[in-house]
Amino acid sequence: MTSSRSSRCRWPARSRSSPAAAAASARPSRARSRRAARPSRSSTATTRPRRGDGGAAGAGHGTYRCGVGDGDAVAATIAAVEADLGGLDVVVNNAGVFVEHPILETTYADWRANFEATARVNLHGPANVCYCAARSMAARGVRGKIVNVGSRGALRGEPRCPAYGATKAALNALSQSLAVALAPAGIVVAVVAPGFVETDMAAAVLAGPDGDGIRAQSGFGRVATVDEVAEAVAFFTSPGATWCTGAVLDCNGASYLH
Repeated sequence: MTSSRSSRCRWPARSRSSPAAAAASARPSRARSRRAARPSRSSTATTRPRRGDGGAAGAGHGTYRCGVGDGDAVAATIAAVEADLGGLDVVVNNAGVFVEHPILETTYADWRANFEATARVNLHGPANVCYCAARSMAARGVRGKIVNVGSRGALRGEPRCPAYGATKAALNALSQSLAVALAPAGIVVAVVAPGFVETDMAAAVLAGPDGDGIRAQSGFGRVATVDEVAEAVAFFTSPGATWCTGAVLDCNGASYLH
């Protein structure tokens, strides 16, 4: 998790094949500066921030490491961010795992293990982050923003990765439930649903024999860039996006329409 006083934040986008980060933004009261915090998906215990670290633009960063599948670690990380930065204003849940386990090619033990492990990161993790962050925002009277990064796979299905598709569909439902529940507190909850994204973790897949077919799914003949997904996420964090709470925004270059 990194914190920044920069006026603009660029969030990392998650590809279908890559674990990525949950992100948050915190702002001290009466300050116009913006601080961003990004907890990464990691098995490392929560640490104190390292100022000037994290690689984001601007000065005054802190890095927090948190395994989002560990509910206690999530609570401890958000508590640390509150203590250091004065609270949260924006949270972006961007952690995800994508593991192949086709039903007719997978043992029952592996099938169960994949579902449990995928749900722990793709669903339970964001749910716990949302819980801790929303209660923090509500307690401070902050009209906060929560953006969950989903996937087109939630709607089109993922035949080789059914746990991924199922957990992303559940994330959509969770987000819309929370959008209704948190609206009275002024908190916005929305989803950005990309397809493949041009990241380091997706590079091997895109460079392999399936790469051309994946790029051809969009009329643009390519996959999304990180910045394109980041812009969609940034929209939901803007003041003008309040009335879009509960929305699931496709960001897949028309590679899947519904």
